[in-house]
Amino acid sequence: MKRKVLATALIAALPYISHAAEWGYGEENGPDHWGHFAEVCASGKNQSPVDIQNAAASDLDDLELSYHGQVVDILNNGHTLQGGVEGHNVLTIDDTEFELKQFHFHTPSENLINNQSYPLEAHFVHADQNGNLAVVAVMYEVDDKNNQVAQLSQSLPTAGETTALDQPFAVKSMLPEFDGYYRFSGSLTTPPCSEGVRWLVLNNSQHLSQEQADALHQVMGDNNRPVQDIYARQILLSQ
Repeated sequence: MKRKVLATALIAALPYISHAAEWGYGEENGPDHWGHFAEVCASGKNQSPVDIQNAAASDLDDLELSYHGQVVDILNNGHTLQGGVEGHNVLTIDDTEFELKQFHFHTPSENLINNQSYPLEAHFVHADQNGNLAVVAVMYEVDDKNNQVAQLSQSLPTAGETTALDQPFAVKSMLPEFDGYYRFSGSLTTPPCSEGVRWLVLNNSQHLSQEQADALHQVMGDNNRPVQDIYARQILLSQ
């Protein structure tokens, strides 16, 4: 079923995305103009996304992703398709627990890896009890059909609507098998572009079919912010 979602409810449900009625990806309200909505979007020195290059091998802690909940619905907020989750879904890093709030998609990918773009990128957005954010990013490559994307795509909502899934599925099934990750300090990739976000990009990708990639792109369009300057930041690679 589909239900209408009021703009105020959308904003309340999306701590990761704000100014929903103002900014966008068009010529007049796109990334080049986001500094009008939040000054740090233009002046920040730790902005995301980035092109991940020359990562320094480091003895980083393993990612502890304790996802035991389910994906229950999908929202179209006019900027992205966002998955709603229920249950216990926790990332532990730096001896701190971050609860998964939502995940959403960008077509094509926002982050690059060695100058390579991907047709789809998922961001799993977590917050600790103090509101600090950590994002786990997963890249998708064109290959075989993806069963989870297929379930999410059965009835894609139009802007301002949420579709409840007929058959919820495990959040952890969204993740690929991975043996490492890149880490860097960054920001939200949409206004208000707040910095201090822990970014954790898995070094192994998921897959989807070309048909699935085209279907998601048809709904979301190009909703990727261009890569930002690294400045003095260092990108680390777990080993």
